Amino acid sequence: MRQYIATALFASSILLTGCLMQPVYRVSTEPVKTVSHVDLHRYLGKWYEIYRLPNWFEDADCITVTAEYSALPDNQINVLNSCQKKDQLKQANGLAKIADTQSNAKLRVSFFRPFYGDYWVLDLATDYSWVLVGEPSGKYFWILARDRHLNPQLEEALLQKAEKLGYLRKDLVKPTNQL
Repeated sequence: MRQYIATALFASSILLTGCLMQPVYRVSTEPVKTVSHVDLHRYLGKWYEIYRLPNWFEDADCITVTAEYSALPDNQINVLNSCQKKDQLKQANGLAKIADTQSNAKLRVSFFRPFYGDYWVLDLATDYSWVLVGEPSGKYFWILARDRHLNPQLEEALLQKAEKLGYLRKDLVKPTNQL
């Protein structure tokens, strides 16, 4: 039992250290704001990662990255993140809880319970075809879409939105989404 506790404490400290050492990529001092409302039923389903900020939990050799959200009881959401590499599929299963029930735009997500991180919907297409997701400190940010690829004009417009939110284009990573 002692060995289990020691191993759990060691693993927790490694995870916490990784989270704390994550760089801040947002250059604006203006607080981030969320959209006024998210219809969670429309938000559920599969999203493709179009861009992301570098982070410690996503490998650089991911060709296609997806996030799939499904409803659970008690207003919770199952989160299945997938990273398709050339020769293997890596998946992580998480849990999201609604942090702001007025807007549903602020969630808390965990892949390593009991540790949760902020997941805020910063901008969202009216047809739920794309979304900008981040968290208040500027350490994490994603551009997600329902389709694997975006037309160049929309992609450029979303990159400009990201820049207006204070994220530098040069920091964003784009998976190839070739599969």
